Amino acid sequence: MQEEKELQQETTCDCEKEACKTEEVKEAGKDEKAADKEVNKDAKADDKEAKKDAKAEEKEEKKSAKFSKRKRIEELEEEVAKLKEEVAASKNAYFKAYADAENLKKRLQSEADNVRKYRIQGFATEVLPVLDNLERALDVKVEDPNIKNYVKGFEMIYQQLVHILENEGVKVIEAQDKPFDPNYHQALMQEAKEGVESGMVIEVLQKGYMLKDRVLRAALVKVSE
Repeated sequence: MQEEKELQQETTCDCEKEACKTEEVKEAGKDEKAADKEVNKDAKADDKEAKKDAKAEEKEEKKSAKFSKRKRIEELEEEVAKLKEEVAASKNAYFKAYADAENLKKRLQSEADNVRKYRIQGFATEVLPVLDNLERALDVKVEDPNIKNYVKGFEMIYQQLVHILENEGVKVIEAQDKPFDPNYHQALMQEAKEGVESGMVIEVLQKGYMLKDRVLRAALVKVSE
């Protein structure tokens, strides 16, 4: 009996120990689950924070990229503006150079035309006194036949010179009985003349000549008062 009682007590103790162990295991499982739950919670929080940081970083990168893009656009716009200014300056320089070249070309052409047009001016100016002398010689009346032959020779020379000058555009300035014009006439004397209004050329003292549209020598005249 005593042995059975002791055996029962031992069995009871073993059961209690086993129950205690089971309870400990359960408690340990609960603690482990709680720990896992806390870990998962922390992991989720960390993941959420990481996503938030990544989103903020992405936003900052986009903002930075947008700023860089805008800055690059501004730089390109400045470059375009500078290029436009350079192109405008180049165009202005080209047009100025072209205009200068055209003006120089026209001036040289005009000078060349004038050289051709008035090439005889120097020669004609030197010949005019010879014509004056021949005219004065031809105005002298001679009776001697021998001298008349010389006069005819002088007259032929005179006519040849006049013809040569006329072919080159040299012409006598019409002055007699014309209104006095300071552009073509030079007044040496003034004289009152009945029936003639003031400012009229009443006598040509020396012929004047034109070379085309240029006054080669003004006519020396007497003008009415």
